Amino acid sequence: MSENRAIKLAVDYGEKIFLIILAAPFLLAFARILPTQPHVIAVAMVEMLSVFFVLIRKPGAITMTPYAIGIALVGTAVPLLARPGGTALLPIAVTSAVMSAGLLITISAKIALNRSFGLVAANRGIKNSGPYRFVRHPMYLGYIVTEAGFLLGNFSPRLLAIYAAAWTAQALRIVEEERILRRDPAYAAYSKSVAFRVMPGLF
Repeated sequence: MSENRAIKLAVDYGEKIFLIILAAPFLLAFARILPTQPHVIAVAMVEMLSVFFVLIRKPGAITMTPYAIGIALVGTAVPLLARPGGTALLPIAVTSAVMSAGLLITISAKIALNRSFGLVAANRGIKNSGPYRFVRHPMYLGYIVTEAGFLLGNFSPRLLAIYAAAWTAQALRIVEEERILRRDPAYAAYSKSVAFRVMPGLF
């Protein structure tokens, strides 16, 4: 086995082990409150889907720079530090609807990606079906919508700081992913037909 392949395998398995370790306490914290606050299942499902798809993903041309690995880990790991609590800024019916909308976006994006999902920037195949017809990174849109709904229902300075860090890392992650993907002529053509990365008219 070449040294480069060994490093890639180490990164691949390291990502998976890291996520499992971080996801366990997150899942336990949410499981405890589900009987009394079932609406938080949306944000729990969004984060657990990320873990699941990383575990089954197929290999790709991974970017091995410390920067790419760092922002990928921060963007994925930091939301797992979120916990229920804080102050509800909007009624449960509203925040639940927002979280459910985000969950549906995320699920549809991940179904379209299937085993092409991963943490570190890589080209695992160009997708242009489903929600990818509207924005280039609908999965991140789903994350933001779901997490924003959870934040509005469980507001605290700590949770705001967590999501601010996560969303900043996700924006940097998108830029890094596109730096890799634009090397593929198919993605360059796709990005011309779908103008926006995450939010139409904004980014």
